[in-house]
Amino acid sequence: MNQSLHSISEQERIISLDIMRGFAILGIFLVNMLTFHSPFPNFDPYEWWSGTADQAIYTFIDIFVQASFYTLFSLLFGYGLVIMWERSKIRGSTFGLIGVRRLSFLLMIGILHALFIWHGDILITYAVMGFLFLLFIRMKGRNLIITGVLLYIIPNLLVSLLLFVSLLVAPAEEITIYDPEQAEMTLQVYQNGSFAEIMIQRMSDWYETNNLANAPFMLISIFPLFLIGGGAAKLKWLEKPKEHKKFLTLLASLSLLIGIIFKLLPYILGKNFATEYVQDIFGGPLLAIGYGVAIALAIEKTVFYKILSPLSFVGKLSMSNYLFQSIVSTLIFYNYGLGLYGKVTVVTGTVMVVLIYILQIAVSRFWISRFYYGPVEWLWRSFTYFNWPKWKREN
Repeated sequence: MNQSLHSISEQERIISLDIMRGFAILGIFLVNMLTFHSPFPNFDPYEWWSGTADQAIYTFIDIFVQASFYTLFSLLFGYGLVIMWERSKIRGSTFGLIGVRRLSFLLMIGILHALFIWHGDILITYAVMGFLFLLFIRMKGRNLIITGVLLYIIPNLLVSLLLFVSLLVAPAEEITIYDPEQAEMTLQVYQNGSFAEIMIQRMSDWYETNNLANAPFMLISIFPLFLIGGGAAKLKWLEKPKEHKKFLTLLASLSLLIGIIFKLLPYILGKNFATEYVQDIFGGPLLAIGYGVAIALAIEKTVFYKILSPLSFVGKLSMSNYLFQSIVSTLIFYNYGLGLYGKVTVVTGTVMVVLIYILQIAVSRFWISRFYYGPVEWLWRSFTYFNWPKWKREN
C-alpha cells in the first residue's frame, strides 16, 4: 500500500489536541447528562431542580460548561481536518477523496447514533459542516480566521439585537424555549415507553433541533468555528505555542475574561431568551478558545503536562468515548434499561459523570497501551484510507 494513503502515525499526533479533545469530551458529557436523565431544556431548571446543591451545580455548568465544549470540539474538528489536508499534500495523496470518505463515515455513525441511541447527536452536524468546510480548506490561515469570525459575529449580532428588540414589544415569558407539556410527554415516553416508542420519540426530539428551519443557525454557530480552527491549524498555533506565546497568552486571557462576562449576562440583566442567547452564542465560543489556548500554553510546563496528560487517553479515543457515554447513559435512564429517567438530580447526574469519566480514563489508558486506535477510530481510519491500519501493539 502506498505510504501516501496511510493514516496519521502515533509520532505525528499533537498531544495538546488529544488533551483538548479529552477535556471537551468531559465538558460535553456534563452538559449532555442533563438531557440524558431529564427532559431538559424543555423546562425551567431552577423550578425543576429546587435543591440548593442542584441549582449551584447547574449554575456552574451553565456558566463554565454549557455551549463551550461542543464549540471547542468544533474548533478542533476544523483544526484536525486541516492537519489531514496538509499531511496528504506532503505525501502526494488526493485529500478530496480521503476527506469525503472520512466525513461520510462520520455521517453514517451519526445517523445510527441519533436513531438508535440518543437524539442529542452532534456527529451528523459535524459531518455536514465538514463537507462544506472542504470547499474552503485551501484558503490561507489568516483568511480562514477572518472569514470565520465575520461569519460568526455579524449574523449572530443581528439575531441578538432582534431578540432584544422583541422584548420591547412582547413579554419575556412569551419568548421562551420552555415547553412544560413537551417535557411531561418526553418524561413519560423515556421513563415508561417501549423501545419502539422511545425510538419514535428520539426521532421527534432529534428533528425538533435538526430541522431545515434551524439550519441557518447551525450555519452561523458551528461552521464558522470550523473555519477559525482550520485557520489556527494553518498558522501552527498549537504545534508551536512558544513562537506565539505572547499573542496566545493575550488571546486566552481576553477570551476567558470577555467570555465569562457574556456568560454572566443572564444573571446580571435577568434571564430571558435574548440574554440566554447572547450568553451561549458569544460566551460559549470565547470560553472554548480560552480553554483550548490555555491548555496549549499550560502543558509546555512539566507540572501541568503531568496533571493534564491523562485527558489525552480519552482524547485519542474521543469517538469511542463519546458513543460509550451515550450508550451507557441511555441504558441507565431509559425504560429499556434501568428506567431512571426523570428520577435523578443534577448532583447525582454530575457525580455519575465524574465516575464514568474516571473509568473512561482508566480504560482508555489500558486500551492505548495495547492498541493504536479505539474500536470506532480503527473502523473510521480503515474506511477513510481504504486499508487496514495496524491495530494491536506488539508487546
